[in-house]
Amino acid sequence: MTTVVVVRKNGQIAIAADTLVTFGDTRLANRFEDNTKIFKVDTDCGPTYLGMAGTVAHFPVLRKAIGSMPSEILKLGSKDDVFDTFTKLHPYLKDNFFLQTKEEDSDPYESSQFSVVIANASGIYGLYSYREVFEFKEFWGIGSGRSFALGAMHAAYNRAKTAREVAEAGIAAGCEFDRNSAAPADIFTLKMKEAKK
Repeated sequence: MTTVVVVRKNGQIAIAADTLVTFGDTRLANRFEDNTKIFKVDTDCGPTYLGMAGTVAHFPVLRKAIGSMPSEILKLGSKDDVFDTFTKLHPYLKDNFFLQTKEEDSDPYESSQFSVVIANASGIYGLYSYREVFEFKEFWGIGSGRSFALGAMHAAYNRAKTAREVAEAGIAAGCEFDRNSAAPADIFTLKMKEAKK
């Protein structure tokens, strides 16, 4: 599992993730494996960072699948854009990467099996298994260290000057208290686009 956070504050966006890989009882630290849980793509709204939580198998699949999408389809600048992009991506994941969509017999939709946070100049977004999309106004976190990160970010948000400071507090708490998260952390920042007047 993991800790991944996104923050928006004072015109800055930050995304951060720990770098530990776990499988079963085994912990594979950053010293032994170059594990990056955040990747960057160029989209209609400029550089976009995607951070994932879940099985390690998702990381190369989503990087390759997103990287192969034509630029006219890869749009991540609003809740609707994120939904549309991942809805178009879903059949491609099934056909080309053998995505197993089954979770429960009573599921309302096929699952994409992803928990993803997205950060770009337009804002911060979260995407979940059934392509539920959220746009967060301040901060959010995913992964097994999420609860620790959310508490730390909540405590830091009003005192911190930048989104990066809040993200650092969240990741530090996740790495300190979640057994499946560990430093060092990857942290990326960018400026929000100016709101249209």
